[in-house]
Amino acid sequence: MIRWRKWIRIGFVGTAFLAFGFSAGAASAGAPRGTPDANPIIDQGRHQFDLGNYQGAIATFKNAVAQNAKNAEAYYWLGRAYFESRDLKNAMEQLEKANELDAKISAYHYWLARAYGDEADRERSFFLARKVKKEFETAVQLDGSNIKARRDLEEFNIQAPWVVGGNKDAAREQVEAITAIDPVQGHLARAVYDIEVQKKIDLALNEYKMALAAHPGNIDPYVEMAEAYRQLNRPEDIGPALEAAEKVKPGDPRIGYYRAVQHILSNSQIQAAEPLLKAYLANTPERTDWPSHASARVWLGRLYEQEGKRQDAAEQYREALQLQPGNKEAKEKLQKLEKGG
Repeated sequence: MIRWRKWIRIGFVGTAFLAFGFSAGAASAGAPRGTPDANPIIDQGRHQFDLGNYQGAIATFKNAVAQNAKNAEAYYWLGRAYFESRDLKNAMEQLEKANELDAKISAYHYWLARAYGDEADRERSFFLARKVKKEFETAVQLDGSNIKARRDLEEFNIQAPWVVGGNKDAAREQVEAITAIDPVQGHLARAVYDIEVQKKIDLALNEYKMALAAHPGNIDPYVEMAEAYRQLNRPEDIGPALEAAEKVKPGDPRIGYYRAVQHILSNSQIQAAEPLLKAYLANTPERTDWPSHASARVWLGRLYEQEGKRQDAAEQYREALQLQPGNKEAKEKLQKLEKGG
């Protein structure tokens, strides 16, 4: 799938094509169904969380836990804040506690699967990878309308080897279930299946066209399509997706990011790309469901290379690696520049 995980990977199986988003978004996701009435401390922590102040949110949610050690929602949000801080071990611990206290909330299982998946990828752990599928399946069983869980379960079944539960027929079943619930998400899910399983780009492009023609009222499908076109190296198709996104949510920072990507890929109006990327870096917190700051640095590096600014490009690749040491593209491009003198 073309997802930010990322970008995010399920377990140790790599990224292939990801579908964007955990559709509700990391910072913007609402309270899970079935949670208690509003709690002022949790509300404060969620406000910090939405602003990208994850360390502040962690301190606030710890306070909520200290006041009530049986508050499953407090553990859930504490786990979410640790997840966004990329402290996966603590994220797993807190999300496991939330599920122990209340095992009937789909979102709790979904985010525990997310944490297991990232840690499985980091540690190359078969044991954790097996847990990922179980938690996604539980999330779907508890709430069949949880599209995020269904789409990630589709991705897992496509990418994971059979030894940890991968099953392409099961992935197709999720595509059909998603389509019945939400036709736009169905188009996006089917496009991923067409690319990763059937290896038919033309079918996927048709699915994206149908999704665009449906005029979804949420920005996330448009951003997902922009990322898909980026991965397919089709800058000419990024524009219409961004124009539609602008009508739905004018000024969303992701629109500027992808507009810059479009300029760089097409090598047109590249002078407009730099301020867009710098604005994205300056005005957005790190979020696992949005393009990373490391990726924005890589695109700045690519822009500077196009402009012949080799030293500036190298500096951006170094900055990207500081933010994300495992960024393969930044590492390769920096090595190439350094070898070239």
